[in-house]
Amino acid sequence: MIALVQGEVAVRRGDHVVVSCGGVGYRLAVSAETLKHVPRVGETTTLFSHLIVRDDALLLYGFATEEERDLFLLLLGVQSVGPKMALAVLSGGPPRELLSAVAAGDTARLQAVPGIGKRTAERIVVELREKVGSAPVEDPIVITRTDEPHALAREGLLGLGFSPDEADKLLRDAAGETPEALIAHALKAARR
Repeated sequence: MIALVQGEVAVRRGDHVVVSCGGVGYRLAVSAETLKHVPRVGETTTLFSHLIVRDDALLLYGFATEEERDLFLLLLGVQSVGPKMALAVLSGGPPRELLSAVAAGDTARLQAVPGIGKRTAERIVVELREKVGSAPVEDPIVITRTDEPHALAREGLLGLGFSPDEADKLLRDAAGETPEALIAHALKAARR
């Protein structure tokens, strides 16, 4: 997994940047919020990243903060929200404001994002509200991280391109003590 990319900005576009690291240019899809923090071409930047492996592509996504990357991963766990839609949501404002909107059940804020309809906004709020808590805006909102093997295995399967429903189904009967063992069992079951 490529968790961090640090190097010189080689290309800066509206939806992606290319960061040159040791002679290799990494293309990272970014939100408008992250793009605000990326310096101009020729300057050094550090982006947290998430790699999604598909049959036909390796897709790398970049984020200005770990909080934004964590919110991206949470959004990917919502039914019918893919990477492009998750980046669109993240482009709607700083992660803290988006988390506050989710915690407050503010679907109108999410519907303001192009491509997000009423049902998707409601689904995001329903599925993420318990994960981000319902703290008032002035209180810190913390994304719950877990070391529970099933949760980590599910996150790993989502990173491999499985939908949330597929990941849940594959892990339902998976046996193993570690996330790695659970993922291995799930991948064997997926081949059948």
